[in-house]
Amino acid sequence: MNSLKSRLLSGDFVTAAWAELGHPDIAEILVRHGWPTVLIDGEHGIGDLETWVAVARAAEAAGGEVILRVPDGTDTTLKKAMDRGFRSIIVPMVNTVAQATQIAASCRYPLRGTGGIGRGYAAPIVRGSDYATRPDYAVQSANEDVLLFVQCETPESVATLAEIAGVEGIDGIFLGPNDLAATLGHIEDMGHETPQAAYAEVEAKVKGAGKLLATVPGGGRDWAILREKGYDLVAGVNDVSFLIEAARAAARDRDALLGRQAAPDEAVARY
Repeated sequence: MNSLKSRLLSGDFVTAAWAELGHPDIAEILVRHGWPTVLIDGEHGIGDLETWVAVARAAEAAGGEVILRVPDGTDTTLKKAMDRGFRSIIVPMVNTVAQATQIAASCRYPLRGTGGIGRGYAAPIVRGSDYATRPDYAVQSANEDVLLFVQCETPESVATLAEIAGVEGIDGIFLGPNDLAATLGHIEDMGHETPQAAYAEVEAKVKGAGKLLATVPGGGRDWAILREKGYDLVAGVNDVSFLIEAARAAARDRDALLGRQAAPDEAVARY
């Protein structure tokens, strides 16, 4: 069963690292060094579905758990992701109840979903069923295993969020604070009072609906603050930033030892 879903529903506060570079070894390193939950970014990161499957295999083999943020919420994208074994999914830019309803149905076999629509049946031959070694997969476990977050990133989404959160099959809302700030006219200014008020509205609506709440740190809201505010899942670091920060630190150390003038972080000198 989906242990990540079980942990969240039992009240655990889960922290995750973003995997942007699409490399299995990086995911394995993250898991083995303090980040057992890896969030594969299919929206902004590198690779396609098979790249993300390889990343997932490495993370899981190292004892970790994975979440996939798909690039979109189309029926085809979601059904392929489910067949390829992803059970924890985040869908970006969901603004309406109709979108949320279609997304929830696409991630489950009939009759879970409006009008009985849902995943097409190929359970015996897909990775999702561990290639037919889970005999109850389509009948029970596949639907129960799904952990599905949809992202709130626009004023339109905030306005209908209580209804979106109430859709059967939507387990939680992932607040995209950067995009919500941008669509409110405050790009790269998450600390402004307008997006801050919107974040509070999102938090109240999601918790009022009894659903899980997830986000990223920023705008003066760190791990501890977000936990205090009732968030269940926070994804706060990523492999690209780790590499950038380590490269800059190594360049500064090199220049200090060699007596060179340090370049600004935005344009580290190349020697």
